[in-house]
Amino acid sequence: MMSRTIVISPAEARRLAISSQLLDKSPPQPDADAMLATFRQLGCVQIDPINVVARSPLLVLWSRLGNFDPHLLDDLMWAERLLFEYWAHAASIVLVEDFPIHQQQMINFSRGDNAWAQRVRTWMAINEPFRQYILNEFQQRGPLFAREIEDHSLEPWQSSGWTNTRNVSTMLGLMWEQGDITVTRREGNGFGLKKQWGLLEQHMPQWQDHQAIPRPTAVRQAAQRSLKSLGVGTEKHIRNHFIRGSYPGLGAVLEDLLQHGRIQPVQIQDNGQTWPGDWFIHLDSLPDLARIRDQSWPSRLILLSPFDNLIADRDRTETLFDFYYRTEIYTPKAKRKYGYYVLPILFGDRLIGRIDPKMDRKTKILHVYAVHKEPHAPGSPHIAAELDDAIRRLGRFLGAERVQYGQQLPAPWSASLQNGPC
Repeated sequence: MMSRTIVISPAEARRLAISSQLLDKSPPQPDADAMLATFRQLGCVQIDPINVVARSPLLVLWSRLGNFDPHLLDDLMWAERLLFEYWAHAASIVLVEDFPIHQQQMINFSRGDNAWAQRVRTWMAINEPFRQYILNEFQQRGPLFAREIEDHSLEPWQSSGWTNTRNVSTMLGLMWEQGDITVTRREGNGFGLKKQWGLLEQHMPQWQDHQAIPRPTAVRQAAQRSLKSLGVGTEKHIRNHFIRGSYPGLGAVLEDLLQHGRIQPVQIQDNGQTWPGDWFIHLDSLPDLARIRDQSWPSRLILLSPFDNLIADRDRTETLFDFYYRTEIYTPKAKRKYGYYVLPILFGDRLIGRIDPKMDRKTKILHVYAVHKEPHAPGSPHIAAELDDAIRRLGRFLGAERVQYGQQLPAPWSASLQNGPC
């Protein structure tokens, strides 16, 4: 039976999103259990190699856990093997227990009819002896870095970009996507670029002979995980979250979930106007909505990674928060509006600004080249003081001894943003 429609306000929609992303409160202890619980709620945390402030996974976790020990993440990934790297939003850290969901991507990654899939299939077929050589190397020698594998390709990989003729790394990447191999550890500091690869069946032997679940079942599981992580969302939002773009037949799955009462329709009403689109909430999120309605909302100030799950869908971010955000990492410096590696500022249930930081590890200075305030953001000195405190907490997490502000500061906040020790 179709569930009744729940009416909520835009503020409640934002708060559901924030709460579902575990950004409304911190756990009592930022330990391994809290970190694992965070992954179970988020589903995935995107990996990005840029380390101008910190690796993005560390920033995402810091926003939720506070000052945690980064080695906890390494232990969960490489020692306890409860997390592994695979494709979700993009290259991401995901849960080993969610392997049946991700196995569908492994099975279907090159089965499409588009030009890319056809090209991959052709190249892999020509270079099947090369693939077998790599599998044999892993079987005989154990996990290896790309530099330890010889190029036995029969036909080079052709590309107009940096992957041109990088045959070993290309083959390893494709074998990773189809589930032959996985990353077994990383060499260097944090999530550096140097990956050690090994056979997936050896690294996660519990899934070696796993019978793949039907794809509709995987979509049903993933759609519910996505919606619970979003708080409230449309079919498009669900499709763009968690296993982004890998939801064949999602419309029929959502209809079935509605009929069985696992999700409910939502209307977002703003001053008598209903937001467009069919919105949904998961049954498991209803207690969260009740709590939001019964309790006052905390006025916390949090800095977010550019790749944080809350803002991973840029269009959704603009809809919910009236906050336009795009990374300018690949924008020429002269054309950047906000900066190179910009961290949005979440305060209460609004995104009120952004900062342009860089961590200098040699001098142990956290530089904040610019602070940008949104037009609607309060100019309160109290908020500015909270922002300054959050920046210094970030500095301490990164090992900085001092914060150094640039000249570009909002006038209402500038008095509270002063250079000084962390």
